[in-house]
Amino acid sequence: MLNRLPILSSLKHLVHRFYMYMTVDNSISTRAIQWKPELHLQRNIDLYKTQHDQFAALLNQQSEQGLVQFWLDMALSNLPSKYNWEPENRTQKAWEHLSLYCEESCYRAASQVWKEKQSKCWEEYIFSARCLIYDPVKFPKILAKYDPSISPLYAYITEVLRKTIKDEAALAKFSQWRLLCKKSNKELKEALIRYGIREPEVSRFLFARKYFKQVYQFNKIQNPETRSGRRWIEPDSNDFQESQLYYNAEKLLAIAPHQVAVGKDVTGEQLQRWMETCITALRNYPQSIVPSISLEVMGAVSYTIESDGGFHLEIEDSPPEQERLCQQMEAVLQHELLALNEEQKEILYLYYGLGWNQKQIAAKFAVTQGAIARRLQTIERRLINGVYSLKQPSQWVTGYVTRWLKYSYETPDYSDLIHAALVTAVKLLKTQSQNLLRLHYAEKLDINTISNQLDLPVDIVNELLYQTNYELETALLKELDIMIKKVLSIWLNKQYKHLEKCNFKLHFKDLILT
Repeated sequence: MLNRLPILSSLKHLVHRFYMYMTVDNSISTRAIQWKPELHLQRNIDLYKTQHDQFAALLNQQSEQGLVQFWLDMALSNLPSKYNWEPENRTQKAWEHLSLYCEESCYRAASQVWKEKQSKCWEEYIFSARCLIYDPVKFPKILAKYDPSISPLYAYITEVLRKTIKDEAALAKFSQWRLLCKKSNKELKEALIRYGIREPEVSRFLFARKYFKQVYQFNKIQNPETRSGRRWIEPDSNDFQESQLYYNAEKLLAIAPHQVAVGKDVTGEQLQRWMETCITALRNYPQSIVPSISLEVMGAVSYTIESDGGFHLEIEDSPPEQERLCQQMEAVLQHELLALNEEQKEILYLYYGLGWNQKQIAAKFAVTQGAIARRLQTIERRLINGVYSLKQPSQWVTGYVTRWLKYSYETPDYSDLIHAALVTAVKLLKTQSQNLLRLHYAEKLDINTISNQLDLPVDIVNELLYQTNYELETALLKELDIMIKKVLSIWLNKQYKHLEKCNFKLHFKDLILT
């Protein structure tokens, strides 16, 4: 919380006002407002600087009102006429540039109200102002009423915001606890990441917020005895204590994220600090200028089937060895297909290419359906063994599990399929085994300390750890089998659908020629 007004650092150049937003710098003893660039808007400015003569001239002249009017014309009237090089969403970007230009007005307006009435935290005032300039409905209406002949835009917006903040403060519309309760998990996650919070803390903060909301709404929002005429009143220590009881009781359930399950129990004071951090992160988070899917949050792995019929594993920023492995996998599968006998090839073609079921194939070969099922399984196992030969799971799984427990147990990478499989495997372990892993690999306790804490002999603890590792290795091998079967099924379907399509084209061509 801020109990005094932070200093606003000045921007070096006028153009910065159109692509930079404010954030509170907590790294120094005297808290100050710092500026951070919104990179996609900075790139947009650079584009117009190099491609648009009028815009470049306004920049050279340092014409603040001219630049403001340039974006206003584009946002309100879609003027001037669009060039081919301009982005398709240029109007939306114009609104975003104007919102950022008004960031300093938020500070000025909030400062004026706070100096008149310091009974509320300054952060509440500035957040109320920012809500308005990032509102996609209200902000355009405010700008539509602006008359440039009367005053500069920054003065007009500052006055509008000042009145808005005073009205909302008088009616008690704004509350930091309302902000915390109303924001979605996606918004809070994005805000925490931008604020510098990383896993496993992000998952723990989200999980804690879930139980705090339940307790706070029951004890304060829905309880007429505690509302006292205000809807979003301050929570008390009992609310945080009750929230931490729910958090600790349910963190080992299947619904709890892995990062939560492997963490320590929390105290009421710690949970309160987490919620205050969430509030600060949300207040520092620009709302309308964020990508609909943040690149910081998106997973890095996706599967696609290319039109040429081949299966490819796409890994964002994947190292060369992973790309080579994908290429090797497809080469091995193609080799194994060519090595099949004619009957096996025909069965695959009928099953994956023409979509026949096992009963239809059995009738063609005059055998039982069970015989066809076994032949398909034999072919499938041969292809799977070919893929396994690239990495030899039986040889690398033990070492992989050991390294994962040591370095990635608390913060698994869910975009890595093997990490995700191990997280699933951990949740299937007995409670005692999960607790043992948490103490050793999350809390970093040595064997002797665990022995004393669990009141078990050291050799028993070692044996339990060894057995748990073995269970994870076994589960991972099973999960690898499942994943490879899924991948193989997709690949075979594509291969034979592509072959059937080619055969149809050749047959159709023959009909035309004859």
